[in-house]
Amino acid sequence: MNVTVLDRAPDRSREAMDPSILGFIDCDVHPFVKGPNDFDPFLSKRWLEHKQTIGNRSRQGLAKTSMYPRMSPGVGQRMDAWPKGGGHPGSDLPLMQEQLLDLFDVSYGLLAPLVGGAAGERNVEFGAAMASAVNEWQLAHWCDLDPRLLGAVQVNIEWTEAAIAEIEKRAGDKRWAQVNIPPRGLEPLGRRRYWPILRACAEAGFPVSLHLGGTSGHASTGGGWPSFYHDEHPSYVQSMQTLVTSLVCEGVFEEIPDLKIVLVEGGFAWLPALCWRLDKHWKRLKAECPSLTMAPSDYVKKHIWVTTQPIEEPEQPVDMLSILEWIGPEKVMFSTDYPHWDQDDPRYAFKVRLPEAWKRMIFKDNAKALYRLD
Repeated sequence: MNVTVLDRAPDRSREAMDPSILGFIDCDVHPFVKGPNDFDPFLSKRWLEHKQTIGNRSRQGLAKTSMYPRMSPGVGQRMDAWPKGGGHPGSDLPLMQEQLLDLFDVSYGLLAPLVGGAAGERNVEFGAAMASAVNEWQLAHWCDLDPRLLGAVQVNIEWTEAAIAEIEKRAGDKRWAQVNIPPRGLEPLGRRRYWPILRACAEAGFPVSLHLGGTSGHASTGGGWPSFYHDEHPSYVQSMQTLVTSLVCEGVFEEIPDLKIVLVEGGFAWLPALCWRLDKHWKRLKAECPSLTMAPSDYVKKHIWVTTQPIEEPEQPVDMLSILEWIGPEKVMFSTDYPHWDQDDPRYAFKVRLPEAWKRMIFKDNAKALYRLD
């Protein structure tokens, strides 16, 4: 359910905005399709016929729709982001430019497509075809029309050869910023069978974006299926914690020392506590993970970046400074999550005053360095 709350009437003139926010890099922008056939021009005859006769087969089981209201079509969006000419929020480039890119003079917006179903497709060949189609759609409808928008390479990691081929195909093209892999998959991402794909990302110079979501076919929590979306939403943090634990303990970062991981839309205040627990038990269980040459927290601080939205809001706002200090302000990057209803406006995202040096890093410099942006 959307509830429109008008608790402030912000001055949207450029003169009223914090100059340190103008020109920020947005690490989570969601493009959407105008209609169900938008990907058809980028599918071969074989897979177009498959799509029209068989359709998608998600790992979600028997359901053909999303499990919880926020993820259902038409729900969970900014009320003012519905294009007047029709279509879904996020499907209209001029409106995205007006509400985000031009309003804040955004330097770059990193696309995070949540469409196509490529990663969660049971038929991995069709999943690979859809991944390639979504990638071509990103270029044709977004990146080539506004160079500020950078794509995220979609892959189906259950077909290793096709995923690597797609990554190598996009390598060296500055229209692409990273490779996107959903956190919820068939197995934890640190498993050895996924190492060739992760290695291909590192060799191509692509960070791996782990944006919340995915359809594993398993229950979304360790205790089974929740009753409400209010139960479901916190489980995204559990997914991120599982990913971090798997990548570290399976020795991925020892095997692929150049791998860079970005946790998108999964919060980050939980990261210090997870690392404290991992470090504590590592001291007693080193023999089980002999490949680890340093404490788990050291791998996290070296290889993992986080994005801000949805940012946690401690009862004492000053506590946020302690969290950022532990993670390292150089590993935090700003994101809006446009056009979702709970997106963050850069003017109000932090309830505590950030040091100016931190603000520059979080809003611009960190993403500029990680993605090697001019």
